[in-house]
This record gives sequence, structure tokens and C-alpha cells, in this order.
Amino acid sequence: MGEHDRGAPRVTRAPCGPALETRSLTRRFGRRVVLDGIDLTVARGSVVGYLGPNGAGKTTTMRIALGLLRPSSGEVRLLGGGRPSQGATRARVGYLPGDFVAYPSMTATDYLSYLARLRPPFDARTTTTLCERLRLDPDRRIGTLSHGNRQKVGIVQAMMHAPDLLVLDEPTAGLDPLVQHEFLALLREARDRGAGVLLSSHVMSEVEAVADTVAIIRDGRLVAVDDVARLLATAGRRLELTFTDAVPLDALRTAQGVRHVDVTGRTASVEVTGSTADLLRRAAPHGIERLRTHEPDLAEVFASFYPPTGECR
Repeated sequence: MGEHDRGAPRVTRAPCGPALETRSLTRRFGRRVVLDGIDLTVARGSVVGYLGPNGAGKTTTMRIALGLLRPSSGEVRLLGGGRPSQGATRARVGYLPGDFVAYPSMTATDYLSYLARLRPPFDARTTTTLCERLRLDPDRRIGTLSHGNRQKVGIVQAMMHAPDLLVLDEPTAGLDPLVQHEFLALLREARDRGAGVLLSSHVMSEVEAVADTVAIIRDGRLVAVDDVARLLATAGRRLELTFTDAVPLDALRTAQGVRHVDVTGRTASVEVTGSTADLLRRAAPHGIERLRTHEPDLAEVFASFYPPTGECR
């Protein structure tokens, strides 16, 4: 955040309390309710993936959490109790907005050095290492950089002071796959040293790869907050069974954990939650010619909260 006061105090970092906590957070713009009672916690040493389509309220949540926008009601606590308006608290936060911009006439080196004077603590070696790992040439003027390279500048400025809380809005936009991979490694390292990370991204595969918890927001309300593995397990899996003869529809439908069965010819597509043992036991006597298993991914779980009918699950 480039708005910290010059000479912000060096902070003694305490491990108590969550990195970020919101309670009953609400925001209205006129009669339109953008956020409706958001309760969200980012524990220290964890990555929370914050998922939702454009306009769902993700960026508004982040801006309120960082004191850039006032809530209509509700409460925000940062790093064990601090308020976003407190300079000592803000100095421990790294933020990459979705619309990141920097001074185009400055080189990345000059820009990052300028920010370093505003928000200690700072180690120049960390900045150099980040630039090297993200393949950023810091001696070029920011205005001459591609979108992806400007995004790298944004990532470096968010991470260079080893913050205790990282708030990242679409951080990999414009990055090539190799740099995306390195960025995810940096996030894991930040988490492992105890930082809390709130990550908003439309790239479900990267959220699934790095997040411990996922929060899904729909029309300003949280519709799911859960451990990634538990969400995937709840979504169940899909089995495709091809039989030597007709599909034993009744046997499949009555098996434990079966949620839905589609039949095409001699092949049944079965959605099942939990163990598949009972399903396979019931299917086996009918002659299984071929069996395929499809494990759900986070994109499918997310899509289940946005069905075509427009009705929330």
C-alpha cells in the first residue's frame, strides 16, 4: 500500500489472533446491497481463496478490510485486533489491487525504493530476490513494461516487506505459466512463515493448488466457507460404468451415497458422495465392462453454487 506515512514505526510482530477477521460486514451503495453480513476469517499461516464472479463483492470486501472504503455496518480486525486506519497495522499488510498502477516514469527499482522508505521494515535483498524469482527487470521504466511485467512490480511491492497479511486481488493476471508457478511458491513460503493470505482469483486451479480454505461469495453473501479438501469431498465424484447388458438402474439409484444417475445406452454416469463401495457391490453382479472415475475439481465445486437456473445451491 503506497499510502503509509513516512517514518512508520517498526512493528514487533505478535502471533496472537487471526490475520484478518470481519464480522457482519455490510456495504450499501444507495439502495443496492453489495455486501450482506460477511463473516470471514483469515488465520495466520493460511491461504484463503476468495471466489466469486465479477461484481459479487470480493474487491469491496478487500477494500473495506484495508480501510480504503467504509462499511455501512460491521467490523474489521487486522492482525489480532488492529484497525485498518492504524499506521502500525497497515505497515504489516501487503496489498495488490486488481487495478494496480504505478508511476510510469519511474523504474521499478526507483518505485520500490520509494515505497520502502514509507513502510519499514525493509530488506533490499528480499526485493532483489523477488525480482529475480519473478523474472522482472527492475531497471526498466514501468511505463514501458508489458501488463504481465507491471503485475510483477505489483507483486513485489506487496511482498517485499514480508507482511503478516497479504491481500491479493487477481495477482496472476497477465503472468506466464512459469511465473505463475513461482508466484504460488512464494505464497506457500509466506504462509509457511506464518502470514495470512486472502487470495481472490478467477483461476480455480491455482486457488486449489495453494489455498487451505475457500470462501465463495454470491451476490454479496457468503454461500460457502470450508476446507478445500472437505469441499471437494462433499462435491463427490462421478463414476461412468458400462455394463455388458442393460444398466441396472434401480440397483444404482438405491446405492449408498448416490445423488444422481444418467443413462446413455449401456453406460451409466453416477454422481456419488463418500465411499463408492456400496455402489460397486450392487453393480458388480450385473457385469461391469468398463469403469471410469472422475474426481471433482474446484471449478466444478464453484460452478455448483452458480447453477444455470440462477438459484443458489
